[in-house]
Amino acid sequence: MLAEIKDLAENLAPRLIEIRRHLHSHPELSGEEYQTSAYVAGVLSSCGLHVTESVGKTGVMGELSGNNADHRTLAIRTDMDALPIQEITNREFASRNPGVMHACGHDVHTTLGLGTAMVLSQLSEALPGNMRFLFQPAEEIAKGARWMVDEGAMSGVNAIFGVHVFPSIPGKTVGIRYGALTAAADDLEIIIEGESGHGARPHQAIDAIWIASQVITTLQQAISRTQNSLHPVVLTIGEISGGRAPNVIADRVRMLGTVRSLHPDSYASLPNWIENIVTNICDTYGAKCQVNYHRAVPSVQNDAKLTQILESACREAWGNEQVQIINEPSLGAEDFSVYLEKVPGCMFRLGVGIAEQKNYPLHHPRFDVDEAAIVTGVVALAYTAYKYYQAK
Repeated sequence: MLAEIKDLAENLAPRLIEIRRHLHSHPELSGEEYQTSAYVAGVLSSCGLHVTESVGKTGVMGELSGNNADHRTLAIRTDMDALPIQEITNREFASRNPGVMHACGHDVHTTLGLGTAMVLSQLSEALPGNMRFLFQPAEEIAKGARWMVDEGAMSGVNAIFGVHVFPSIPGKTVGIRYGALTAAADDLEIIIEGESGHGARPHQAIDAIWIASQVITTLQQAISRTQNSLHPVVLTIGEISGGRAPNVIADRVRMLGTVRSLHPDSYASLPNWIENIVTNICDTYGAKCQVNYHRAVPSVQNDAKLTQILESACREAWGNEQVQIINEPSLGAEDFSVYLEKVPGCMFRLGVGIAEQKNYPLHHPRFDVDEAAIVTGVVALAYTAYKYYQAK
């Protein structure tokens, strides 16, 4: 089976590169993936899959039936949306949509999902169980996975695999992580209400800007003294607004931020921890506050058994030299974790670093990939799917 999968993937390589470049040239923002989803549906239909469109707004679902020796269903999820970034790679297939770019590699992800479907559709008689391919919108705003789950995309699914490209890993290398892969990411809004006054007489007012500075400083300092240092927490206030004139004490400040955590204990305790600190500071100086803590996406926790199946398949397919164990998690976030609330799953990193040149990070306007890694990723996904049905 491995030899057949590799032969099919290699033969499809020119077509897969063509698909990737088409997607790269026509990026669409989160929730607006209309052309992308139509293109994906067309490719899936041409492979004989049963296709459902508009799952989770602009999501696409493709179903492939095996030989029914195993009644389980395995899902493979890839995402489709791009970022509001002006591309400056000067590639001939660069974005034709001004101000929008596939700077996070979702064009590659979509290609991997399509390539895996194209390969397995030619081997369905040897595939014991069923496959469901999920092409998800709006990952960049952490909403698409929830949209698809809410519309039944995970109904009947027993396990799920996902992939994300990584430019810091050499091209054609598979990065595997056991346990936590990414952090939980929550949204934070803090509103501080003081009292306005003359800038020359602060004792007659309640300075919301100064109190906001105390809140930010205290939250940052308190992490190192009240949170377990072995359970990483990152709190960033990325937006702050308040005040109307340089000589008027501000009576209101609004702050927006992100909170990242890896450990379940920290994840559970952070909302109350933040609210207590903000409330105590505001009480001390006579201000009022409102803390709005919104759960966005939980941590991606890779299932041990599925990760082992993935590692075994990749080592068998590509050898030990092309498999890299990732020792540390990322404090970035991924809404792939939403699917893991339903079934066990595993996400891996696909190295797309280009040899002998500078590799720009994800979300950079010069981000680029080693397209040879597409075959690596397709084989990894397709053979892992086959191996999944061999494991009981």
